[in-house]
Amino acid sequence: MGVYREMTLLYMPMFFWKISTEQDENRLKGFLIMPNKSAALEKEMKVRSAKPNKWLRFYRCIPLYLMFLPGALYLLMDKYIPMSGLIIAFKKVNWRKGILASDWVGFSNFTYLFKTKDAFNITRNTLLYNLCFIVLGTVIAITIAILLNEITSKLFKQVYQTIILMPYLISIVVVSYLVFAMLSSESGFINNTIFKALGINPISWYTEPKYWPFILVIVHIWKVFGYDCILYYATLVGIDHGYYEAAVIDGANRWQQILHVTLPSLLPTIITLTLMSIGKIFYSDFGLFYQVPMDSGPLLDITSTIDTYVYRALITLNDYGRSSAAGVYQSVVGFILVLCANLAVKKIGGEENALF
Repeated sequence: MGVYREMTLLYMPMFFWKISTEQDENRLKGFLIMPNKSAALEKEMKVRSAKPNKWLRFYRCIPLYLMFLPGALYLLMDKYIPMSGLIIAFKKVNWRKGILASDWVGFSNFTYLFKTKDAFNITRNTLLYNLCFIVLGTVIAITIAILLNEITSKLFKQVYQTIILMPYLISIVVVSYLVFAMLSSESGFINNTIFKALGINPISWYTEPKYWPFILVIVHIWKVFGYDCILYYATLVGIDHGYYEAAVIDGANRWQQILHVTLPSLLPTIITLTLMSIGKIFYSDFGLFYQVPMDSGPLLDITSTIDTYVYRALITLNDYGRSSAAGVYQSVVGFILVLCANLAVKKIGGEENALF
């Protein structure tokens, strides 16, 4: 037994060494052979991909094309076909002759628009109001979204989200009557309840232009900030909580977490929504500036924007050329502003934050 044990101990390492050597050789052979096999397989895949069956691919994508078709038709009819009406801005429209046969007047509709004081008023009002809407709306929406994210109860979150979003879903006509119920000289809540209790003389709101810049800004932000707030809140929900845990470990308080984690994470969403708002900076809310002031004459200098001017020029003056010229002016300037804003974002924040 002792000799057998010694022989076993002597030859056992040699046996395992032989097996491991054979395995290594087989592995080496496989390693040397595999590149040739993979190269041949890769060459075969290239040959197959170089001659794809186009009809088969088209047949497989037919459901996708059918899904895309309604949206494409709507986009074509709603956005591109009406662009042929731009020619009206350069003509003196005579419906007896038709649009194409009407007299060509060139840029006379534009020069007539800029020679009047209306061009300065509507441009000033449109720009200043929209700048206020963008700045205040963004700040308030982000603030409410951050506060909403701090709520831990799911029930209260859903309740607050519903309350915040509800004004956005209300028609501007209903909003105009709510404002009238508050500001009416005869039966308004402010004049007949609040001012009477405080001993303040009632104010004829619809004949005092100085109050309406503030009224319009408050009404607009109250109505639309909920939509942006929900978008910012959706971005906050997607932030990795590991960032906040790392900030807590580093000793950051809640304000420092918001400043160094939350706001940088919201930056792409802020830039995108701001660029979209700048693109619409020359497009005002028609209902806000026409319906809410009840088209009051004393308020026209304060409440007139490009949209309301186009409507009044079309309805009261029956001047299709001037109203179309104002619309073209609105579109061209808005397009230029979007390009400039996007270029500024590329220079400051990098191409990853720009829209295009």
